[in-house]
Amino acid sequence: MNTVAVIPEPKAKDVQVTDEEIRVHLVDGRRISIPLVWSWRLCTATPEQRNRFELIGDGTIIHWPEVDEDISVESLLWGTPAPRPRAVSPS
Repeated sequence: MNTVAVIPEPKAKDVQVTDEEIRVHLVDGRRISIPLVWSWRLCTATPEQRNRFELIGDGTIIHWPEVDEDISVESLLWGTPAPRPRAVSPS
């Protein structure tokens, strides 16, 4: 008999940003953290801006409207740092 495991999409229920890391509490009880420097936008944001976030898509995405940062919970689990924009060469 074959069985297929259904893996639910990871969802955040709470987020805390310190001067060193982003901590995410998932609805399934796990807690994950990544270095703050992985998000160059949050790294340069004020502590007040870091604390103002929204959970989008039932918690699948964390959005910081004041700094235009979106981080998916899945990318946090995969350990994917936010890419910095490339500098444009003068023509």
